[in-house]
Amino acid sequence: MRILGIDPGLQRTGFGVIEVEGSRLAYVASGTISTLEAPRGDLPLRLKIIFEGVAEVVQRYRPDHASAEIVFVNVNPQSTLLLGQARGAALAALVSGGLPVAEYTALQMKKAIVGHGLATKAQVQEMVKRLLALPALPGRDAADALGLAISHAHAGASFAALAQASPLQRRQHAQFRKGRTF
Repeated sequence: MRILGIDPGLQRTGFGVIEVEGSRLAYVASGTISTLEAPRGDLPLRLKIIFEGVAEVVQRYRPDHASAEIVFVNVNPQSTLLLGQARGAALAALVSGGLPVAEYTALQMKKAIVGHGLATKAQVQEMVKRLLALPALPGRDAADALGLAISHAHAGASFAALAQASPLQRRQHAQFRKGRTF
């Protein structure tokens, strides 16, 4: 099984592809899709670059599954909105490529890779290097993407089994009242 991990970002979107055979993990490819050369104020062009870059990765490496990082609200709401749009472009490319997409938080990925959710980027890079027997540290964004792919390799089967065994399904919508979901 081949898994593609995506670490969305408006300036740099990381990607990582691994091969899973039983409990063995093998590195296939990783890198970043950069929008730094696009004009800073041209958001539609940057989103197009992300969409086309992720679509090209899907076409080139033919993954069976994809995993992407869930974005949370940051201190700066404008940055959060921009990051959400970049994530949307990446997810649209994955789904248009026919891939099932699993989503993980940064905390879940760090806990799966390093063992605790407050791990630094350097710690994630080092553990990804060790888990995949890489000759050198991967880039920061690529390491996060590879970490998401590894997290899905370890947890994806368990989550799928739980989803089939449980009558509870993922919520399609929610109603909010006084800060509560019901």
